[in-house]
Amino acid sequence: MVKYFRENTRFVFKGRRDNNEWIKDVIASESANVKFKTGDINIIFCSDEYLLELNKKYLSHDFYTDIITFDNCSDKIISGDLFISIDRVRENSRTYSSSFDEELHRVIIHGVLHLLGYKDKTKAQGKVMREKESFYLNLRH
Repeated sequence: MVKYFRENTRFVFKGRRDNNEWIKDVIASESANVKFKTGDINIIFCSDEYLLELNKKYLSHDFYTDIITFDNCSDKIISGDLFISIDRVRENSRTYSSSFDEELHRVIIHGVLHLLGYKDKTKAQGKVMREKESFYLNLRH
């Protein structure tokens, strides 16, 4: 089950039902070889400052980021917490000349892909991640 929360922001996410179906479809699509199930996925929208504090506390990183994913998966059940900075999403949408909604969905699916085991630490991993993000964004439209 996908649930939505907010911390230190007034942002209200619309289209939850469609988003939940999309996330479930992505997880099902990635289940070709391994039968994943959708568990509890919490999407927490927050401010830059809130996410910066999490980044410092849990990852020892002192910089802004658009998302931090906490993986709680077990036994092929996809679960975790996606903390998303609405401030960074807005900034990134301007930087990359994309709509706010497109950037927000890109970040959401980025977090889901991390829960599915995708990494983005190396250049090659980042390329695969971006390709997957774009593929699943296109399925959403």
